Amino acid sequence: MSAPIDAVRPDAEERAAQAALERALTVAFWQVIQRRPMPAMAALEAAARTVGALYRQVAAAHGPHGTCACGWEPDPEADLIVLEAMLAAGLTHRPAAADLAAMVPAGRA
Repeated sequence: MSAPIDAVRPDAEERAAQAALERALTVAFWQVIQRRPMPAMAALEAAARTVGALYRQVAAAHGPHGTCACGWEPDPEADLIVLEAMLAAGLTHRPAAADLAAMVPAGRA
């Protein structure tokens, strides 16, 4: 099943929501690392497991007896390919010129 056009090209509202989620996850990640230092890969593995658990929870809400009417039908094999591609893109893609207003504070002065 191919993704609808809206899923491929998110509108401005969805992009803003994605950016807010990315910022929240980034802040939470670094706050935990700062409070409870651990090896970087251990922290990233925990983040990956959490994304997997979130997928399971969201998929359950959208499955055959799910409660969401958005129309998304979970396809774990295809969705894993998309998630792997996003992870790979995150590893290799550097964001465009940094916008100071969008930067996450690294600490407190």
